[in-house]
Amino acid sequence: MPKLAIIMRGLPGSGKSYWAEQFIISQGIEQAIHIRQHGYFSTDRYFYYQGEYRFNPQQIAQYHQANLTAFIQALARSEPIVICDNTNIAKWEFMAYEAAAKALGYKVNVVLVGQPNDEPHQQLCAQRNQHHVPLVQIQKMAQLFEEW
Repeated sequence: MPKLAIIMRGLPGSGKSYWAEQFIISQGIEQAIHIRQHGYFSTDRYFYYQGEYRFNPQQIAQYHQANLTAFIQALARSEPIVICDNTNIAKWEFMAYEAAAKALGYKVNVVLVGQPNDEPHQQLCAQRNQHHVPLVQIQKMAQLFEEW
């Protein structure tokens, strides 16, 4: 079975985590549990404290590095499926994930959820994102979006 790395892209609230969860479920119960424990990486998880999401912009660089390190460690262990579930708005944000996966023999799928430059999509994202990112911030992120 070929090793697979999935890199999610999209605005907050676009459905990235939902897409990833549906993919994980589709792998069967045992594999799903394994992926959740050993192959699923999101910088957001570092901002949870006692079950509550507490975003601190001063920690973003540190947490992105920790997430990348954990992702690369999973690749080095030859986990069959590894997923990066970040916004990855700009190409540079996921280049290291992609390069590491390819270097370690993984097939890489970059999955864009939604159309960041679509105004109705931006409004939907603002309404449903779990971390209360306001529409104005989502619009700024959309302006920075890079095709790949």
